[in-house]
Amino acid sequence: MDISGNTVLITGGSSGIGLAMARALLDAGSQVIVCARREERLLEAREKHPGLHVKVCDVASERQRSELVEWVVTGFGALNVLVNNAGVQRDIDFTKGIAEFLAGENELRINLEAPILLSGLFVPHLTGKKGAAIVNVSSGLGFVPAAKMPVYCASKAGVHAFSMALRHQILPLGIKVFEVVPPAVDTDLNPQGRAARGGFKANLGATEFVAAVMKGLADDHYEIGYGMTEGFLRASRADLDRSFQQMNSRW
Repeated sequence: MDISGNTVLITGGSSGIGLAMARALLDAGSQVIVCARREERLLEAREKHPGLHVKVCDVASERQRSELVEWVVTGFGALNVLVNNAGVQRDIDFTKGIAEFLAGENELRINLEAPILLSGLFVPHLTGKKGAAIVNVSSGLGFVPAAKMPVYCASKAGVHAFSMALRHQILPLGIKVFEVVPPAVDTDLNPQGRAARGGFKANLGATEFVAAVMKGLADDHYEIGYGMTEGFLRASRADLDRSFQQMNSRW
């Protein structure tokens, strides 16, 4: 994938991995559009990176997704790359029943349903575009789940499966499908959970991680991991089971 000269839409692009990808693609010479739910974060991002185009959008909303697609197709007809990055993560304890799951944001709707629907909505537009690609951001937790956040892990496992199937299905249309598999990255994802774990802070910054992602995209690596997750992509089932036991030994 040529990372320069594209027109790219990144969901959840006002902070974290999404913003780091936006910055890297801008620096590479692509036109970048980012959407997110919070207008103030988008305006802050654009102030720091004046080349960004921004749009308020909650990807979990059917109406706002449709408005986003119409706005992008109308205003940025050259769009050839969709990055499904928006996501939320929650600690949910099912030993207490269903109450915690119902009380907060729906990870399945945001993390899994939205990428599926946005991919389907944009495929007709991407078909025939030079360098067309869909980039789905999953997680190492989709390969080795953490018991503290079971729904998040399930949603990211779904993104992995969807990416594999979609890649096979739409490659004849000239659209490449990439999957980015982050390990723990220092972002503002799940602040409540991180605080509950003593203010957990990952040792990997978004900029460093995204530098590796850009190289993977440029080298046409359809599944891009980093560190631990690079190992997950090559691991046997027995390896993954051992990692699962180690990760969840204190549950």
